[in-house]
This record gives sequence, C-alpha cells and structure tokens, in this order.
Amino acid sequence: MEKLSVSLEDYIEEIYNQVLKNGQAKVTAIASALDVKKASVTGALNILAEKKLINYAPFTLTVAGETIAKNILMKHENLSKFFMEVLGVEKEEALETACKMEHIVSDKLFENMVKLTDYVKKSDIDLKKLYK
Repeated sequence: MEKLSVSLEDYIEEIYNQVLKNGQAKVTAIASALDVKKASVTGALNILAEKKLINYAPFTLTVAGETIAKNILMKHENLSKFFMEVLGVEKEEALETACKMEHIVSDKLFENMVKLTDYVKKSDIDLKKLYK
C-alpha cells in the first residue's frame, strides 16, 4: 500500500478516534479537532474515499483504513510512552512530539524504541537520577 501524507494520516487517525467515540465521524468535528477548514476536510475525505480507506454516509473507515489508523495510534501511544518513561519528558511534550514523529519514524527505529521501553521498565534503572 502506498504511503499516505502526514496530513492524510492525521485525518485517518482523527476519523478513527471519532468512530470509536461516536460510531461515525463528521466533517465539522474533524475540522474542529484538526483545526482546519471544512473545505480541507472535504478534500481529504475525497482522497481517502478514492483510496478506499473510508466509507461515505456515514463517514467510517474501511478495513484498510482502520488498519492504518490502528498502526498510527499504536505508534503514537508507544512513542509517547518512550518519551515519558525512558526519556523523562513531561506528558504534554511527549504527546505533542509523538504526534509529529508517528508519521516519520522508521519501523526498525520504532521497534527498537519499544524494546528499549520494555527493557527499562523491567530493569532496576532509576531514570529519575539520570535526568536530574
């Protein structure tokens, strides 16, 4: 499957979150959440529909779209955890940085970050001493 742009990945992730909360996504809610104009949302939805990643009326994800969304969300959650638990970054900064990095981190780097996070959690390393 072809790689989506960062912007389209953000739309997929937001649609997924809204479907989980409300059963469907709405243009106005997507625009508000992503701080973009409704016209931008409509354009992105058209592209995602052409790629067969969303369904229209109501807006939901196809199986392929949901797979992409789950992958993005998993990266976001694990990157946030890495930044907070391994690097000692505050939650807000960790979430913001994870949102940017989830789109560009390679699979190998991501796998290694997850492994390091798990290793640090299982070890007796006191990271608070390291980051004083």
